[in-house]
Amino acid sequence: MIAVVYSGSYFAHWRLADKGRTIASFKTNGINPYFNDEKHILQLLNKNINLIHHAEEIKRIYFFGAGASSDERKAVVYNALSAFFKFGKVTVDHDITAAAIACCKNSPGIVSICGSGSNAAYYDGKKVAPNNYGLGYILADEGSSNWLGRQLIKGFMNETLPAGIRKKFIHKYDADRKTLLEKVYRQKQPALFLSSFADFYLENRTDHHLQSVIKKGFSSLISTYLVPLHQQHPESSIHFVGTVAANFQELLYESAAEANLQITNIIKEPINNLLTYYSNKN
Repeated sequence: MIAVVYSGSYFAHWRLADKGRTIASFKTNGINPYFNDEKHILQLLNKNINLIHHAEEIKRIYFFGAGASSDERKAVVYNALSAFFKFGKVTVDHDITAAAIACCKNSPGIVSICGSGSNAAYYDGKKVAPNNYGLGYILADEGSSNWLGRQLIKGFMNETLPAGIRKKFIHKYDADRKTLLEKVYRQKQPALFLSSFADFYLENRTDHHLQSVIKKGFSSLISTYLVPLHQQHPESSIHFVGTVAANFQELLYESAAEANLQITNIIKEPINNLLTYYSNKN
């Protein structure tokens, strides 16, 4: 039996499979070694009945997640998973690698993530080429749900939101300046709090102001990362993965076209593609 995991900061998607047959499909809270230590990850694993029931049967674990970008942080996840899955061989890699495999399999391409965070890279069909992207929710993550959350909160507190959207925001969240600042600057994992506002954009997706904010984020993501990558690899197809990319794909296609780029495909949740890929290898 194998376990395939694709984790953002907000949720981790799990698939357990045996001989090509899916045994279990479920979500847990996200596993991100920037925010979670080994003890926290083990506690999370020990709360899931699917994992407890199948832990000894699982022989290969393929984990891909946000934050698993260095040997030190990969080790945090690896040690926790190895302690839980005592009879399994664990592989830990970054979420951009998972996105590349899900979109391109063994073919080269340019891959971008736009979900709770954002990133982009060139994939040569075997591995992701290193770059200076992936600077996280404070310095980067353009177009992602936590970037969108920041714009919404700033618009509310700076009183630059149009009246109609401001009224809907107040009605939905009953928020005030003090509470919002407390949650951003004092609570743990503020990126998760910021990402939670993606629901507001989705509920009001026809609003012109919010559409302009989304397009601004997409345009920044594309001009900062995709355009330089395409200039370096002009023959490569371009792929997107993530909930924000999928939920607002019309605006993403528009933004790409404005930058003279053509998107080949957009995958909302790469977990099923990953499961198929690794099921065929086992």
